[in-house]
Amino acid sequence: MRIGLYPGTFDPVTNGHLDIIGRAVKLVDRLVIGVAQNDDKGPLFSTAERVEMIKAEVARFNADIEVRPFSSLLMHFAEELNASVIVRGLRAVADFEYEFQMTAMNQRLNSDIETVFLMADPRHQAIASRLVKEIARLDGRIDSFVSPAVAASVLAKVKKV
Repeated sequence: MRIGLYPGTFDPVTNGHLDIIGRAVKLVDRLVIGVAQNDDKGPLFSTAERVEMIKAEVARFNADIEVRPFSSLLMHFAEELNASVIVRGLRAVADFEYEFQMTAMNQRLNSDIETVFLMADPRHQAIASRLVKEIARLDGRIDSFVSPAVAASVLAKVKKV
């Protein structure tokens, strides 16, 4: 069984993330979405909230998908899952340099696990979770960047902050 891992913070999960997930499930038998527990980034949503949000969003896919939090080194998590592939999404050239360095380091840590890059659909290339949150905080519309359920969750959170 080919297991793929799509890691990220997903704070919040966007239409761009969902596009990558929908395409990644075609490449593997099972996709694990690894939700990084990275409190240093000051997430809007707790790890548990992000996991539940993603579970609700991926229910639309007819695929074997598991959503799990992780706080370890990405390569250790991939090994724990017996993943053979790490899936990464690229939006622009700016993403490539960081991802290139990360892939080189991961390759040194475990050369048996491949990293596969999926280019973002042009409709989603500008979407970044950070920008979605900023737009919402400034009373802008985010409904073209996230699902209606995620938009409602983001708006409810930013009004409390």
